[in-house]
Amino acid sequence: MGKLVVNQDKITKDNINELVNICPFNAIENHDGKIEINAGCKLCKMCVRKGPKGVMQFVEEEVKAIDKSLWKGILVYVDHVEGNIHPVTYELIGKARELASKINHPVYAIFIGHNIKEKAEELLHYGVDEVFVYDSEELRDFTIEPYTAAFEDLVNQIKPTAILVGATTVGRSLAPRVAARFKTGLTADCTILDMKENTDLVQIRPAFGGNIMAQIINPNNRPQMATVRYKVMSAPKRQKDKSGKITLCSLDKSKLTSNIKVLKITKKLPENSISDAEVIIAVGRGIKTKKDMDMVYELANLLNARVAGTRPLVEAGWIDAKTQIGLSGRTVKPKLIIVLGVSGAVQFTAGMNSSEYIFAINKDEKAPIFNASHYGIVGDLYEIVPKLIEEIKENKKIKSAV
Repeated sequence: MGKLVVNQDKITKDNINELVNICPFNAIENHDGKIEINAGCKLCKMCVRKGPKGVMQFVEEEVKAIDKSLWKGILVYVDHVEGNIHPVTYELIGKARELASKINHPVYAIFIGHNIKEKAEELLHYGVDEVFVYDSEELRDFTIEPYTAAFEDLVNQIKPTAILVGATTVGRSLAPRVAARFKTGLTADCTILDMKENTDLVQIRPAFGGNIMAQIINPNNRPQMATVRYKVMSAPKRQKDKSGKITLCSLDKSKLTSNIKVLKITKKLPENSISDAEVIIAVGRGIKTKKDMDMVYELANLLNARVAGTRPLVEAGWIDAKTQIGLSGRTVKPKLIIVLGVSGAVQFTAGMNSSEYIFAINKDEKAPIFNASHYGIVGDLYEIVPKLIEEIKENKKIKSAV
C-alpha cells in the first residue's frame, strides 16, 4: 500500500484547477488554495501521471515484516449453547486438522462458558491437540466483553497463526472484536481455506454479489482470522479413543465484568432448518405460479424432503425466507438436492454446491446449473415432475405389495 502526498509549495493559481479537474472521482478538493484528498480517492494515480509535474507524489508505505515463526497452531472457537456444541465447531476442527497437517502445527480449541469441562471431553474424540477451557460463573451467558477478554487472553498465551470461527450469531459478533484487539484482518463467510508453507492462510470467499471468488491473504499480521458458515466444511468422523488434553484457564475477575446484564433468556422453539435436511427440492423462477408449488410439495412429501428455493421466490412470498439457499440465504449440504427451474447463478450455487448429489431439471440446456450438477435433464419441469411423481408412487405400491 501507499499514499498520495501533496507538495503544496508547487501549487500555483495556474495549475490548481487543472489538478482538481483531472481526478475522475472528484477526490481532489481546493480549499482556499490548499489541496486536500477526500475519501473518494481510489489511488488510481491519474493525478501523479497526468497532473502538474511534481505537485502530486505517490509514496509506498513500508510494511514491517513479522516473525511468523513466533505464531504456531490453528485455534478453533467452540460455539455452543449451555455446553451443547454447535456442529459447525466439528466442521472447523476437521478443516483445522487438514490445514495444520500442511505446516506441522497443532490444533487448539477454545471453550468459553460455565460448567463445560465435561462437555469439552467430547472434542478430544475429533483430533484436537489441546482444549483450553475458560469456565466461570461470569461466563454462563454470552456477553461480548468477558468472552472477548477470555479469547484475547488465550491468543496472547499460545499465539496461534490462524483462528477459525463459525459464522453463527455469536461467532459473527465475537470474531470482529478479537480481530480488532490484535489489529488483524478477518475474512467473513469463507467457502475455501488453504494453507501455504509459510503459514499464510489462503481465504477464499464470494465477492461482488458472488460474481467473483476473492482470494485473500494476510501476510503481515497475525493471527489470521476467518469465519465459516455451517455446512460449508466437512466434519471428521468421531474417533472412539480420545487424544489430546484439556487445560483449564483462569482470568482475572476484573476482566470478566460486563456493561450488559442478562435479565432473562427466552429459548427459541426448535427450528427444522434446511441446513440439516438430507433431501431438498429447490425451486427457481421456472415455477410459473404459486399454485404450481403444490406439485413441488407433493414430490417433497414422497421423498421426505424439504422445499427450498431462490431469492425471487422468497420475494414473491411463495416460500419462507428461512428456506432460501445462497449467499444471502442458507448454506446446505444434503445427500440429495433436486433443483427445479433454477438457472444456477453463482449466488445460488455457492450455497449448495457441496451437496452429495445434485440433480437438475431445466429446459435451457445452457443453464449454468448443469455445470454444478452431477445429473441433469434438459426439459420442461411441468412434463418431467408429474412423471417423476407417478413413477415414485408406482414404485412405492410395488414395494408395499411385496
